[in-house]
Amino acid sequence: MGKYVNPFTDTGFKILFGQEPSKPLLIDFLNNLLEGKERITDVTFLDKEKPRVYKKDRGVIYDILCETDKKEKIIVEMQNRSQEHFIERSVYYVSQAIARQGVKGDWDFNFHAVYFVAFMNFTLDGLNVFRTDTQLCKTNTKEREVLSDKMKFIYLQLPLFTKTEDECKTNFDRWIFIFKNMATLEYIPWASKDSIFSQLGKFAQIANLSEHQRRKYDKDLKIYRDNINVLDHAIKSGIEQGVKIGIEKGRAEGEKIGIEKGEKIGIEKGEKIGIEKGRAEGEKQRSLDIARSLKAAGKLSFEEIAEITKLPLEEIEKL
Repeated sequence: MGKYVNPFTDTGFKILFGQEPSKPLLIDFLNNLLEGKERITDVTFLDKEKPRVYKKDRGVIYDILCETDKKEKIIVEMQNRSQEHFIERSVYYVSQAIARQGVKGDWDFNFHAVYFVAFMNFTLDGLNVFRTDTQLCKTNTKEREVLSDKMKFIYLQLPLFTKTEDECKTNFDRWIFIFKNMATLEYIPWASKDSIFSQLGKFAQIANLSEHQRRKYDKDLKIYRDNINVLDHAIKSGIEQGVKIGIEKGRAEGEKIGIEKGEKIGIEKGEKIGIEKGRAEGEKQRSLDIARSLKAAGKLSFEEIAEITKLPLEEIEKL
């Protein structure tokens, strides 16, 4: 086990950014993230779980939901696995945070801004850079002028952040470098030059966790590692199965276009089918494993488990 918590676990992420004692870390990170746009002096952690507004409504559970001293809402999400509709999910979360600002009676719809910040331990098709900032813009102007600054989405695809320690010239880059590599670091870079990174090192040390935090962290770390192993195995099995099926199909086609060419086509198609099928099976199996663990813990309702794992409620009840 490393010296520092793995921020890609639920407990590790909340130790760094989701608890009252570590609030200065979150404020510093957000100010570096929004440099030149906003200046945050304080944040208030809000209840991350928002119940249904009406019977058929969906409840919302955020990783971190906080409010700045200017009343803006900031949603911070850490996502380890790719989701087919992740962008749409982020729009839904922001929409919910906006809608819940509505008041009864006369209201001029002048709501406070909502920011969505996503740490993504994967990449999405269509987002080919590390950081993507999005908000409502005019599409019929060359400069794409901002139409409204009340909705902001910031997607951070960590696999695309490739800077070395020496290449990190800004504190934002340093934050991302540490966050991405924390689980394997032997020391926190820049801690001797910047007090915020010195504080980060103290909060992140596994040796400094309370007994309760350590138990939760160890459990989350096991789930995180198990999920990775399950997904890797499913992808590998899917590729092998896909290659075998592909070769067989390719040979059948080879009766018309030649065995040699058919095997080549079969392998190519098989690899594609295998990767896709393996990923799908791995994602489903990982969700089931997480659901079983959460259900066994008995701390969350079936609806909450369904929201976290994105599995149907009926499937959760049958586990």
